[in-house]
Amino acid sequence: MAADTVADDPRPYHVYLAWFGPGMVKVGITAVERGSARLLEQGAVCFSWLGCGPLMAARRTEEVLRAALRVPDRIPYADKRAVRAALPEAGERGAELVELHARAVALDGWPESLERLPCRPVDHHEVFGLAGLPGVDGAVSELVAGGAVGGEVLAVAGPDLHLATEGGAVVLDTRLMTGWELTAAEGAGREVLTVPVRWMRSSGGVQDELF
Repeated sequence: MAADTVADDPRPYHVYLAWFGPGMVKVGITAVERGSARLLEQGAVCFSWLGCGPLMAARRTEEVLRAALRVPDRIPYADKRAVRAALPEAGERGAELVELHARAVALDGWPESLERLPCRPVDHHEVFGLAGLPGVDGAVSELVAGGAVGGEVLAVAGPDLHLATEGGAVVLDTRLMTGWELTAAEGAGREVLTVPVRWMRSSGGVQDELF
């Protein structure tokens, strides 16, 4: 991500539109040298570049587009997870990006130093393994000493691991693993789940909280 405190960063930056689900589009910037890494990290199902240029020009363009298109610069991960199992087909996934891209490049107020780029949607649906993904039953709320998380990996989108566990389809945000020393579970079932989970709907009779 760009650091606002480094205004003289000489690297070129991309301005992009990222799509996470119907009505869930954000605008952002990332260093050109990072390619699509930032979009993969965010779990963007589809994206398209909008422009390319110096950092401050990219920042100004980001602000202009957010206001004009009425799109945010952040979308909560909980919202992204909620729609991944019910995404439209490939053609429909890119349609909203195409429409917003056309509106964006037609706007006045772009800095002269920022080059406008054509709309070329990139789809990460297959990369993330979202085909046939079941709806989310719950999300791991925290890791605890001695706790275990086991299950079949269904999909990986951004920091989220979608797992088939004994309690249902559960998401583990891998950012929760920061600072923990992790070890392989011994003598435990493949789908064991003994950490606090925030259940979102009925999941086969399992109660909520710690299991």
